[in-house]
Amino acid sequence: VFQIIAVDATETPCERPTSKQRRWYSGKKKRHTLKMQVLINVTTNMIMSVASTFGSMHDLTLFRHSKVQLAPETALIGDAGYQGLWKDHPHALTPHKATRNTPLTDEQRQDNRVLAHTRQGVEHVIRRLKIFRVLKEVYRHRRRRFALRLHLIAALCNLNLARSA
Repeated sequence: VFQIIAVDATETPCERPTSKQRRWYSGKKKRHTLKMQVLINVTTNMIMSVASTFGSMHDLTLFRHSKVQLAPETALIGDAGYQGLWKDHPHALTPHKATRNTPLTDEQRQDNRVLAHTRQGVEHVIRRLKIFRVLKEVYRHRRRRFALRLHLIAALCNLNLARSA
């Protein structure tokens, strides 16, 4: 069975840690954060896997550390933060990037649009997760339990989606 899976990562702000602050500091968000990665099935929008880490870790590094096992015939779609994903998965798709000397062709632009349209489901799933304030606002609890709370909220979102279908 051929499946299309989309992957994306997002960040949740957290309180400034007392030690090892550099690990938690996200240069992208300019504050201390916790990063979470979500894998969804594009056809059903069900969350297949979630992973979390400290905010300074790159999206692709988080994907590699999460050690997600996917079937080789599965298509994996990521955003521009996952450039090089094809080294880990044979059917990985990421958007084409333009350089200063070689702008995108019309065909590459169209491919990027189709990819973005397919990928938008994962953005909606992240929005559903962030409806819960613990993932949207400043995380003030123990960082060790962030993964547990993330898994529980993902299960609630999947349950809610299954009930509405």
